[in-house]
Amino acid sequence: MADAFSFRVIATDSKARRGEITMPRGTVRTPAFMPVGTGGTVKAMYMDQVRALGSDIILGNTYHLMLRPGAERVARLGGLHEFARWRYPILTDSGGFQVMSLAQLRKINEKGVTFRSHVDGHVYEMSPERSIEIQGLLDSDIQMQLDECVRLPASQDEIRRAMEMSLRWAERCKTAFGDQPGKAMFGIVQGGDVAALREQSAHALAALDLKGYAIGGLAVGEPQEIMLAMLDVTCPELPAEKPRYLMGVGTPDDILKSVARGIDMFDCVMPTRAGRHGLAFTRHGKINLKNSRHAEDPRPLDEESDCPAARDYSRAYLHHLVKSGESLGGMLLTWNNLAYYQNLMQQIRESIETRTFAERAAQLAEGWERGDIPPL
Repeated sequence: MADAFSFRVIATDSKARRGEITMPRGTVRTPAFMPVGTGGTVKAMYMDQVRALGSDIILGNTYHLMLRPGAERVARLGGLHEFARWRYPILTDSGGFQVMSLAQLRKINEKGVTFRSHVDGHVYEMSPERSIEIQGLLDSDIQMQLDECVRLPASQDEIRRAMEMSLRWAERCKTAFGDQPGKAMFGIVQGGDVAALREQSAHALAALDLKGYAIGGLAVGEPQEIMLAMLDVTCPELPAEKPRYLMGVGTPDDILKSVARGIDMFDCVMPTRAGRHGLAFTRHGKINLKNSRHAEDPRPLDEESDCPAARDYSRAYLHHLVKSGESLGGMLLTWNNLAYYQNLMQQIRESIETRTFAERAAQLAEGWERGDIPPL
């Protein structure tokens, strides 16, 4: 069987790229936003809805799935696609970020990470090889190397140590992944907020000739200008013919500014988490449905939207659902938010093809800046 994983750039507009990733389970149009399916579910959404909104690919979390229900169990039940009823491409993270942020009593050394589960206190070991094994049991289409993500701010020595170990782990992950036709393993650039270390990491990973590259360790609390500066030095070091994935990003503004620097793929819990907490993303900017100003507002979130959640329900009703703690409130706002994000990506792709990306980005930013005009 021939290797059916491929990436091609269809159009460019300055550094912004419109492309396609092709895999046996489907084609991913880039720039792409991947909804986060933490434990085999995009929270508050049916998978059919996620697909109908324009999602070509979703993300699964290795850490959460290995704890519950367990990677071996998912494999026995036919893999994550069958388990979750998502027949299209899935990218799984390595579990590294969650180990660093959620697990208790973690210990990191050259071998890997030993940690205590935040769910039941059980002790687990996660090596680069075990991370790839788990992702293989889940049967994901794009698998990420295990890396160490350092919280910022951190000392340059600590950032360098983690970056160099992540490079060694990348080599071990590549060996463990082997040759899997139709699938890919991506390396992850680390280096914190130190430009020279980011360049070193990207250059070394490029030499491994992987099928794609992610940029990790950003959007972890540092100012946006630091994130963008790190993209400015990192992207030129990555192969132009391979997809570039900025992990954990982000806001619509983050996405626009990162696409402008050559990023092809994004994921973030923001649209789903915000929806469950009463916050809607719209072309008018963010709208907080907890605010009492919406209590008697008969307008929808956006009368021009194709999404029923945005178009057909009044703000007064959405405010009532959110204030009452009704599950439907989170469901409708998550639906709205993912619809907005996927529509944003479609606008980005179309504007790159017509070489009007800068103008479209300016129009979008102007709408967010103008904000939501209250009723007369």
